[in-house]
Amino acid sequence: MSSKKMVNSVEGCADDALAGLVASNPDLQLLQGHRVALRSDLDTLKGRVALLSGGGSGHEPAHAGFIGKGMLTGVIAGSVFASPPVGSILAAIRAVAQAGTVGTLLIVKNYTGDRLNFGLAMEQAKAEGISVEMVIVEDDSAFTVLKKAGRRGLCGTVLIHKVAGALAEEGMGLEEITKRVP
Repeated sequence: MSSKKMVNSVEGCADDALAGLVASNPDLQLLQGHRVALRSDLDTLKGRVALLSGGGSGHEPAHAGFIGKGMLTGVIAGSVFASPPVGSILAAIRAVAQAGTVGTLLIVKNYTGDRLNFGLAMEQAKAEGISVEMVIVEDDSAFTVLKKAGRRGLCGTVLIHKVAGALAEEGMGLEEITKRVP
């Protein structure tokens, strides 16, 4: 253990953080073989839209801290400052679809790796017949030069989680939720 950080290892800190969060919160479960945390009551979401988000680790409990009723259904964590892998994102999409949800909205921050990996997973899920849409959050006002990647998604992302979560909780459909957030 480093004297500067409270982690066992950089390589395992994302796994340790998710395992600790799930161990301390009975409303969460891990998807085995992936850095995916999901609501433990997925069976209550039949007929509703699921919301998935995520991104690089290193700021825990960010992303997983936003899972719950009226918020996210689950999150996919990457390594420290790295986007989640396509396979884990696809596994999360499949897991919520198998629970009987009517569609999945991916809430993605405007980082190149996140856009690519969540986008690829979405296309693979659609090819399997799963209803999935994606919204990109780009609220960062610190970037004023928009010629390259554009604004990142930062603190405003949690507001999108909350608005989309409330709409999903009310039973609104995937297409309508997608139109109403960003």
